[in-house]
Formats: sequence, C-alpha cells, structure tokens
Amino acid sequence: MSFETVYGKAGPVDWLCLAPHPDDAEIGAGGTLIRLGRAGKAVGILELSRGEGGTLGSAQVRTAECVAAAQIMGLAWRGQLGLPDGGLVDSPAEARALAEVLRAVRPRVLVVPHHRDRHPDHFGAYHLAKRAVHLAGLRKADVAGEPHRVGRVLLYQGNADIQASVLVDVEEVLPVWEEAIRAHKSQFSGLAVSETVTPEVIERRRARLMYWGTLARVRYAEAFESDDALLVDPATL
Repeated sequence: MSFETVYGKAGPVDWLCLAPHPDDAEIGAGGTLIRLGRAGKAVGILELSRGEGGTLGSAQVRTAECVAAAQIMGLAWRGQLGLPDGGLVDSPAEARALAEVLRAVRPRVLVVPHHRDRHPDHFGAYHLAKRAVHLAGLRKADVAGEPHRVGRVLLYQGNADIQASVLVDVEEVLPVWEEAIRAHKSQFSGLAVSETVTPEVIERRRARLMYWGTLARVRYAEAFESDDALLVDPATL
C-alpha cells in the first residue's frame, strides 16, 4: 500500500490536512489552507479514500475535481492514500501506510477530522491519524522513510459541533473557498443526498463560519480544536 500524488510534488509541507473523502478538507479547513498558501506556506491535502463509495460521482471524477480544487486553492501538494471508502479504521497496516506519507511530506501541523464526528470514516480517520503520528516518529517502526515528529495536531469541524480553541479569520478568502468547494461538481450541483452532499453546502457552511466569526469579532472564521494545550506568548495577546 502506497500513496499517489495527484497534484504537485510530494515534499515537505508546513500544513497537511487529512480528508477521509474528497472535498472534506475544503469544507472543513479550506479557508485556512488558502490563507496559508497565500502567505507563502507549503500546504498539502491527503485524501485517505477516493470517495468511491459515495452516492454521487466516481473515484475518477472525484480525483479530477480534487486536482481542480488544488489549483484554485494554491496547494503545494495533494495526494491519495487509497484506503477503502466506508472502512477507515485504526488498524496497524493502515497506520503504517499513513505514517509513510507523514515521513514523506513531513508536516509541521497536521489537521484531522474531529473524533466526535458521527460519520464513521471521520471518527476512524482521527484515531488512525493518532496512531500514524506516533509511528512516524519512532525510529524503529516498520515504516519507510526517515522518522518525523508532527509538531501540532488540530481538529476541524465536520458533521458535529466542536469546542473551538483556535479561530482563523477567513473573510478575505471566502470567494476562493466557495470556488474550491464548487470544483467538486459531482457532489454539490445535483441531488441533495445528505445534509452535507447538497447544493446548499456553501450556504450551510457559511452560516457556521459566521457563527465562529461572531465569537472572534470578525465576519467569518474557521474553527479548530487543538489536540493539546496551546503555548501562547502573552506579549502577542
């Protein structure tokens, strides 16, 4: 089992977002990823599955949509691990495969789905990521590549509420965020098959961004929950 690059070149990135399926990263963390890219940071997305089990679209169509969205967002790299859609679990084999990617692209910050998410693949992706982060840093682990320790793990909002500890102002890049989501035409321009796979996805998500923005005293903000306590320089507050 090995990963496939679908956009850019696999190499060190500052931030890497793990997406259980194509479009999850755009919906949950896209504004922040776009902001980082515009600030000169190397940003990547890794789809854990190709979304082949979804009601709409096919693996091939959805991969092409991922490439289009990557161009819009200004990503440095986008890859796919090819794990089974609908079957993402914390297993030793899948964790080793993910740890190999972490060693290859060496992210400083890893962004993953929240463990309270009710979607089984999102829940599974969180726990899989935790094991992979551990393995990637172990010199004696049976994983290809040089050991790498992720500096920070942040959780993004999917299908459940979160206790946000990090808010990012995304108002300036909101039009680009919307364009990146619309690149996934197979999911968001046809029938509404769920509360997330619907043409209303941008309207619904914008409402969440406005809610978090209210708390941050800005118009729109993306929310994250830190997996560990944040060390803050009080002089920056």
